[in-house]
Amino acid sequence: MENNSGIQISKKSFFSSVAILFVLMMAAGILTYVIPAGSFEKILVDGKEAIVPGTFAFSGEGGYPVWRWFTAPVEVLWSSDAVTVISIILFIFIIGGTFCVLDKSGMLKYIMNGLVKRFENSKYKLMAVLVLFFMLFGSVFGIFEELVALVPIVILLSYALGWDSLTGLGMSALAAGFGFAAATLNPFTLGIAQQLAGVPAFSGLPFRIAVFAICYGMLYSFLYHYAHKIEKDPAKSSVYEEDKSQREKYASGAAIETLANEQYLGRTVKIFGTALALVIAYVVCGFFVPALSSVSLPVMAVFFLAGGLIAAKESRYGGRIGKDFVSGVGGIAPSALLILMAMSVKLIISNGGIMDTILYYASEKVSQMGPYAAILMIFGLVLMLNFFVGSGSAKAFLLIPIIAPLAELVGLTGQMACQAFCFGDGFTNMLYPTNPLLMITLGVTVVSYTKWFKWTIGLQLAMLAVNAAILMLAVFIGYGA
Repeated sequence: MENNSGIQISKKSFFSSVAILFVLMMAAGILTYVIPAGSFEKILVDGKEAIVPGTFAFSGEGGYPVWRWFTAPVEVLWSSDAVTVISIILFIFIIGGTFCVLDKSGMLKYIMNGLVKRFENSKYKLMAVLVLFFMLFGSVFGIFEELVALVPIVILLSYALGWDSLTGLGMSALAAGFGFAAATLNPFTLGIAQQLAGVPAFSGLPFRIAVFAICYGMLYSFLYHYAHKIEKDPAKSSVYEEDKSQREKYASGAAIETLANEQYLGRTVKIFGTALALVIAYVVCGFFVPALSSVSLPVMAVFFLAGGLIAAKESRYGGRIGKDFVSGVGGIAPSALLILMAMSVKLIISNGGIMDTILYYASEKVSQMGPYAAILMIFGLVLMLNFFVGSGSAKAFLLIPIIAPLAELVGLTGQMACQAFCFGDGFTNMLYPTNPLLMITLGVTVVSYTKWFKWTIGLQLAMLAVNAAILMLAVFIGYGA
């Protein structure tokens, strides 16, 4: 499972994540025997199922068969999420293989050394720009999964700047997740939620820009202080031993190992850079042409693979590209099991018939509350549901038809309900182990889930408190009235 070049998932990280996900799968199965099964009637809206409020009925059937708790990771492959899951797994295999080839060619080290020389006296400015870049993509375009391909590059850059893999993850994946939650124009959460709630599309922008600025400031401050701490004493990093070899390999000032082909590396950088530019351009176009975003992962995989292999061949590094590519796929292959297990939790809950029951009980509570308590209850409901359903758009179709009318009954506006939805949907994407994107992201690093949780939980709790305060403020000022 260990790999000397490219992306790798450590044995410790893999087995600790498997153990956590297995416990969650068993817990989900037990819940199907504790919570009575029931369902709402559903209709198709824009090709997705939406709940019809007021149609809930208990089914009288409960308990998902125990043997199917264990087969759930396989059943995911022919469930309603099968296409998404298979696309994600193939995408990360391509990333793993391509990065191994690029690493063997010496191109990645060449890029890192060049960036360090350019930004050695302004690396915290570079950090600020990177965090803003990833947050904006999540906030404006709703781009999240598609940025996984850039995460390994940022992690290598973090090594080169004297930081660790946690800092690299914070500047990329965590920033994208926080930007996704601090939505300004995000079409997949905010856009759909406002449409279903009957709120003018992308209205209330000044308030959301202020929210984005607050979240950006909190994340950058967190990363700035952490990076300063481990820069002074690298041993204070909780992943000091895990990424020691990679840190030494890409450290500032280290010589390029493949000096024999250095004269070709400048050209390979241009080729691969062009491929990345095409990926980013395609993602941006997908914001304006929804049909493009529906096939974004396969198209991006083609760009990434073609650019990487052509660049590696032009580098003339003397290795066997096919063999190195397969080696890279092998290094990241175990993360496929983590994705299947993460998706299994949702499968067990859904097939066990208790998802709608949870929604029904929660909505009954909301209808009996005042506006301040109700907005926090809606926030909490989305937080809870996000543990089981990672897709923001899918949650919008499940929740908004229920909570929007309830919000009006207790004196809240649709705008407030949408803001609570975005907060509950987004931030914990990079905290819950049931989110496949988080498991993918950790799978391309040496960071175990337990160490990630310990590193981010303080920031997440602070963000939780700030989110609650912002929602209370929204009620106080009558946001959207």
